[in-house]
Amino acid sequence: MEQSRLKASLRAFRHRNYRLFFAGQLTSLVGTWMQTVAQSWLVYRLTGSATLLGLVGFASQFPIMVLAPIAGSVADTYPRRRSMLAVQTAAMLLAFPLAALTLTNRIQVWHIMVLSVLLGIVNAFDVPVRQSFVAEMVGREDLINAIALNSSMMNGARVIGPAIAGIVVSAIGEGWCFLINGLSYLAVIVGLLFMTAGNQAPQEDYASHMEAIIEGFRFVLHTQPVRTLLMLLGVVSLMGMPYSVLMPIFADHVLNGGAKGLGVLMGFSGIGALLGAVTLAGRRGIRGLGTWVMFACAGFGTSLILFSLSRRFWLSAFLLVPVGFSMMVQLASSNTLIQSMVPDRLRGRVMAVYSMMFLGMAPFGALFAGLLANRLGAPLTVAIGGVVCIAGAVVFRSHLPRVRAEGRQLILAHMMAAGEPADNEAPNISS
Repeated sequence: MEQSRLKASLRAFRHRNYRLFFAGQLTSLVGTWMQTVAQSWLVYRLTGSATLLGLVGFASQFPIMVLAPIAGSVADTYPRRRSMLAVQTAAMLLAFPLAALTLTNRIQVWHIMVLSVLLGIVNAFDVPVRQSFVAEMVGREDLINAIALNSSMMNGARVIGPAIAGIVVSAIGEGWCFLINGLSYLAVIVGLLFMTAGNQAPQEDYASHMEAIIEGFRFVLHTQPVRTLLMLLGVVSLMGMPYSVLMPIFADHVLNGGAKGLGVLMGFSGIGALLGAVTLAGRRGIRGLGTWVMFACAGFGTSLILFSLSRRFWLSAFLLVPVGFSMMVQLASSNTLIQSMVPDRLRGRVMAVYSMMFLGMAPFGALFAGLLANRLGAPLTVAIGGVVCIAGAVVFRSHLPRVRAEGRQLILAHMMAAGEPADNEAPNISS
């Protein structure tokens, strides 16, 4: 029985292309998390400013809000493996100048800001292309499992990367984290070179990219379940997610943990997120995911409030486990539901809107949190974000009965179009 359950939890690994993708991405993401933590610490070490921490977070992610619609059109127009190769190579090339400047002690905040903007431009294309490419590698029948395994991979890296970063930064400095991140991209690039999927253009050509972009937005605006999930995600990204931007302040001033403490705190958040992803990986269908989204959002807000009240390091670290768990359950459940409701030909463009609400709103949240933390302090800023997340969950609950019927119809229609049986379990998103 346990063996059967484990096999079901890993069923996306039946696909050779996905195995190559998973191994390369896992290696690369460990490096990415090392750079994320080291860069936050570097900015804080150079400036001691919560506002500048928020500003760097803004610089790294605001291009996603601007460029995601174009990126979604690219994901639905050009071969996705080729697009992934271009994106990953560009990200690798941006890591090396950051490493060189830091290792030679010439790094300044404006260098970090410029490189963050350039990396944000690359990431704007990464999310819709990568999400669409996963669906192409495994097909609709294993998509739910692949999304959950992707989340497990990302959060496994989120546990390992910050822990290594805390040790490396304390021992030999931030620059080595940036160098390791640059080299880690080689793993995903090599994996992509050996893949056989994603070589065909995914759809017919449009008269213009603008026409394709408008069609994607029109689908989101006129599809209530998708629109409602994305609006909640935007609220959480704006008000709740910026807690991670303020983590250096908690690690140093509030909890007196220093650089190692920052790595531990981020690692514990990653453990919680990994547990959430593993929990979802064992699911066979999408029954009840709408309710999971609601409770996860409320749990995220509650956990943030409790974390903001703690002044003991290890208590704070353990409180970040439910923070990470709740955040990941909401994100992965929302992703799964949206991808289950979207037609294949629109997948890249709809996931571009997803990235706008998830990542594109984050820089505005980071900037707002940095400014607010300077006035009110980091703990109160995080607590306010938690209250807003709870309020968002309450509003989402009031809309859930109205979106259930339409969501069920969309999922059933896509299952029938794909030649799958209309399973009574799978389409129910709410109960």
